[in-house]
Amino acid sequence: MPLPSRDDALALMREFTQGESLRKHMLAVEAAMRAYARTFEEDEARWALAGLMHDFDYERWPNAAHAPDAEHPAEGVRLLRDRGYPDDVLQAILGHASYCDVPRESRMAKTLFAVDELTGLVTATALVKPSKSVHDVDARSVMKKMKDKGFARGVNRDDVVNGAADLGVELEGHIQFVIDAMRAEAEALGLAGAPAAS
Repeated sequence: MPLPSRDDALALMREFTQGESLRKHMLAVEAAMRAYARTFEEDEARWALAGLMHDFDYERWPNAAHAPDAEHPAEGVRLLRDRGYPDDVLQAILGHASYCDVPRESRMAKTLFAVDELTGLVTATALVKPSKSVHDVDARSVMKKMKDKGFARGVNRDDVVNGAADLGVELEGHIQFVIDAMRAEAEALGLAGAPAAS
């Protein structure tokens, strides 16, 4: 079956997700997945789809209990399967939630896990800059913020560190790679910078 189009995926994501910050998170993960697919010479559209849709069901089925086979991401994956999404994309989406106990065997799955929490940390780091711009963020500033346990408490630091290790990339270089991918989509992510005060 042909891969679902990005337009169709975006429409579905927007139907299920009303929150602007969660929408932008998925766009950030999509950007990082697309950039890594190019680097690894993988299928860019396929990898981007996994990034774009990995949390589309989170608002509807938040899964506070971390049930492996109910709510997010299991419910979303069932819906995507019915819509013809390929198994490797669905496995990567299941694998990004550690509580699903789905092994991350493919490079796509490992990459999705490696960039997911990190994009949140990069976004948070950008938003505390006076400019609110990802262009003013670098790997060192993100690593410094990462050590501050009170900063962006929702970001799992272990996932960031372990994700890079499982992917086989050096942490600081990985962080800079994701920053660069997000810079390329700064406007869509709302991270191009606040207008200068007049």
